[in-house]
Amino acid sequence: MSPFAQRARKGQKVDKILSMSTKELNRLEIMQKLAEKRMRQKEAARILGLSLRQVKRLLKNYRRDGVQGLISRRRGRASNNRLSEEIRKKTLGLLQSKYKGFGPTLACEKLVELEGLQISDESVRQMMISEGLWKPRKTRKVSVHQMRERRACFGELVQIDGSPHDWFEGRAPACSLLVFIDDATGKLGQLSFVKSESFFSYSLAARAYFERLGKPVAFYSDKHGIFRVNQPTSGTSDALTQFGRAMQQLEVQIICAHTPQAKGRVERVNLTLQDRLPKELRLRGISSWEAGNAYLPEFMTDFNQRFAVQPRSELDAHRSLTDQDDLDQILTWQETRTLSKNLTLQFRKTVYQIQTPRPTYAMRHAAVTVCLDAQDQLAIFYKGKSLDYTIFHQQSKQSEIVDTKQLIAVIRSPHKPAPDHPWRQGFATPLSQDVSTGGDISTLEKR
Repeated sequence: MSPFAQRARKGQKVDKILSMSTKELNRLEIMQKLAEKRMRQKEAARILGLSLRQVKRLLKNYRRDGVQGLISRRRGRASNNRLSEEIRKKTLGLLQSKYKGFGPTLACEKLVELEGLQISDESVRQMMISEGLWKPRKTRKVSVHQMRERRACFGELVQIDGSPHDWFEGRAPACSLLVFIDDATGKLGQLSFVKSESFFSYSLAARAYFERLGKPVAFYSDKHGIFRVNQPTSGTSDALTQFGRAMQQLEVQIICAHTPQAKGRVERVNLTLQDRLPKELRLRGISSWEAGNAYLPEFMTDFNQRFAVQPRSELDAHRSLTDQDDLDQILTWQETRTLSKNLTLQFRKTVYQIQTPRPTYAMRHAAVTVCLDAQDQLAIFYKGKSLDYTIFHQQSKQSEIVDTKQLIAVIRSPHKPAPDHPWRQGFATPLSQDVSTGGDISTLEKR
């Protein structure tokens, strides 16, 4: 028997190392003062932040067991809320197969909603870290930017941006996602998969937004050439882009941010969408733009329920469309042309002839507006009225773009002479010709 056990059997005092937390050490100091009656129990409860009943219980344990009575008896024991081994194995199997590549928060949402597991996001996070499925991010040095308070009303300011990304994870051609998000509430107002950011793609997305929610007070965008003339010519510093002209007709202001941080709300939601949306598309087996655009309204509803906030004001700043808001004409590419003496105009390498019953001299040198929609349908307006026209002349392509490899192949291709080419007949020489046959060698001899 060890000396320690022998002394314990004889009733002698045995030294024992006790581990105590900082909170327990503070309680020990207070209990000592209470035991020596140097402090009242009410004051001890106020200092420790406990109820009077709990202080009395601690003091009773201290008088009975000494310092040991203040140490938590649950130390070293498993938590009552510990996940069962069955749930843990099932969760790991889903994280490594069906939800591979998901972040802890999104994975926890799917495990609870779709799989019916009762598990917290922190448990999922710790499990993914221990299995090497998630790498904790280092805390980056925060860049301090001036904070801007949200707008008060829904529809007062809508931030818009395009986000190019591999949204379908290689199952469909690369595309961009147009994002419209309200500044006051953080609600997604419009999402659209498009080939690229262009006037027509933003016009179609804005039209869908207007028809569903109405016209907002202002759009908040970056300095893309769609929204702002970045290189104005002399004397046209206040020139408008096609999208700016359309929004001016609809009385929707366009505000261009100087920095990406200024429109941080739409920049941050782009990162969230790049993480969540591709995984949602993968779970549903969506592999085309058309199917993706059909699913986006359902995704927006779920997203807004999770992340939208209440605005400071209950007023909805959106304005309804009126009869004067002819979106079919306003959201077109418009350019002004001047008619010639023959009532012709040129637009995109095509000459159009105006057909009118009135005398031709009445419309000579008149300014008309040429409107082109997203389906390449062209209309010509004069003083708000549509004009009939015919295609007078369409120019052929002046040059054709040829691949460099094809061009080199054409240059290096050998030239084959025709069958009756003189090269194929050979050349007459003095040694190969016979004089008796009448060969002409007199010019080669000296007479």
